[in-house]
Amino acid sequence: MKGVVFTEFLEMVESRFSADMVDDIIEDAGIKSGGAYTAVGSYPFAEMVALVTALSQRSGLEPQALIYAFGHYLFGRFALLYPYSIQGCSCAFMVLSNIEKHIHQEVQKLYPDAQLPHIEVLSSDERCLSLLYSSPRCLAPLASGLIQGALDHFGEQGRIVAEPLNDDGSKVRFVVELV
Repeated sequence: MKGVVFTEFLEMVESRFSADMVDDIIEDAGIKSGGAYTAVGSYPFAEMVALVTALSQRSGLEPQALIYAFGHYLFGRFALLYPYSIQGCSCAFMVLSNIEKHIHQEVQKLYPDAQLPHIEVLSSDERCLSLLYSSPRCLAPLASGLIQGALDHFGEQGRIVAEPLNDDGSKVRFVVELV
């Protein structure tokens, strides 16, 4: 997993909880890196799992809720750090429809070894967008948070329904309906 995801996660923890919480979860997680991440480095996904688990134990919040909150936070950060990724998009559906064709291609240019989820547009109209999320990392709550972050960024109200298509959560259909 790319280091930028780790650095942004720790920044979210610091902004939402405290710098002490960051230190505490790094210690609790017992991770090999010791929490020293660079944005361009690559780190084991297991370290992210350990950090989220430690944050869940300390905060009392469910891991899935923390992952969702991180996804929401991450959209705002990516929009700020990589404004070209949403340039020319006037609504959340435009951004979400361009993830695979544009955004992930740009990410691969910056981070050639990045292992990204696959996001396929199943159907789209003015009010409803259906996406297929596929990833062996099973981070559908992160994707859901990113979707909500996109809606919020563009000042749109929507309902997001996540429908797991298998038992392990590696394939999920998202239906986003504007309200």
